[in-house]
Amino acid sequence: MGVVLQAYRFALDPNAEQEIALRSHCGGQRYAYNWGLAKVKANLSQRSAERTYGLSDAELTPSLNWSAYALRKDWNQCKRAVAPWWSENSKEAYSSGFANLATALANWHASATGKRRGPRMRFPGFKGKKATRSCRFTTGGSWLAKRDRRHVRLPILGTIRTHESTRKLARHVERGAARIRSATVTLRAGRWFVSFSVEITRHDAAPAQPDSTVGVDLGVKSLAVLSTGEVVPNPRHLEVAQRELRRLQRQLARRRGPRAGEPSQRWGKTRARAAKLHARVANARLDGLHKLSTRLVRTFGVVVLEDLHVAGMVRNRKLARHIAGVGMATLRRQIEYKAAWAGVHVHIADRWYASSKTCSGCGAVKAKLRLSERRYQCDECGLALDRDLNAARNLAALVSSRSWRVTETSPMETHVRPTHMWAGVSPREGPRRPVRANAAIAR
Repeated sequence: MGVVLQAYRFALDPNAEQEIALRSHCGGQRYAYNWGLAKVKANLSQRSAERTYGLSDAELTPSLNWSAYALRKDWNQCKRAVAPWWSENSKEAYSSGFANLATALANWHASATGKRRGPRMRFPGFKGKKATRSCRFTTGGSWLAKRDRRHVRLPILGTIRTHESTRKLARHVERGAARIRSATVTLRAGRWFVSFSVEITRHDAAPAQPDSTVGVDLGVKSLAVLSTGEVVPNPRHLEVAQRELRRLQRQLARRRGPRAGEPSQRWGKTRARAAKLHARVANARLDGLHKLSTRLVRTFGVVVLEDLHVAGMVRNRKLARHIAGVGMATLRRQIEYKAAWAGVHVHIADRWYASSKTCSGCGAVKAKLRLSERRYQCDECGLALDRDLNAARNLAALVSSRSWRVTETSPMETHVRPTHMWAGVSPREGPRRPVRANAAIAR
């Protein structure tokens, strides 16, 4: 694959003083974000008010530069008056806040002008104290402590112990195969994590069956059904935790929360337990998806998936929680970037391709197929099999291992393009965007 951007995440075990410093840095990042946003909104409001007076664009108050560099420059000129405590935190805390604001404003402007696809984005809003606490560091020198494999070093914060060993990343750095670009600390469900953005040279092995094709049909009853006949069961982690989660939610509702003034300590403890339970469910789901995606990429040479409209599927009130608990979009994202690393081809079937209604034996298409009909029965050839297995076989039949060629565009991305299509398939099939390896959690 070559050089890719990959993330390594480690849990932290900070002491009391270090946790206070971490919260201070995250608070500084939030303060800088809100300060810059208030300045941008004031400038836009001033220009909008002046237009109502009939002034021309040349007579209006000069517009404000939204780049992270310009915002940081304005901050440095007035930070001593605005925030006398600024020196308690690293300058990276405020820089990350301005970088996040610049990205949010750029995305909003691109969406408003039609340059960004998808639903129209709202103008960025202020971050409250309940927002996710995070802070990014881009200058740190030696990030990993050399005395052992259980400490990381961050600016101002110093050396912090990690909950797990960092030897896998440290070995890559020591032999020159990896370079740490930045570090981001985040607080999630009461635990602190540090994520390193690493530029690393990967040499993934080829799949065990490079000439084989597998169709993957995702579902709710089972996590996935492969065209080989294998059925991957759905562990239903959220359903298993529902009983305990309902009990904690009822307990949380009985106790005095922030709506009644100062929340009680018992309310805070119950809220922390509920957040920890949600985090445990999310981690278990993510672990299962990683194992499935890794196994598919290491086994087959071509993986065929469906372009599912998950946002529309979750509008069904009766199935929304079950569909959201599967993590279909996460599985597709994992398969795409892992396939790019290993040189495996990923084919995305058209969203309107009738994989469930089409007979995998003779190709006949049914006019209607109810969701309650779990077994497919062909009226033409009499084929009878599970509907999910029938859909998976149809997906695998869309392409063959000889119908692909790979066009290398850059070390960071790979375009996979079929040379010919199966009859009756829309020409819009195939990957619509390059497979990106950014923000991939190392496994």
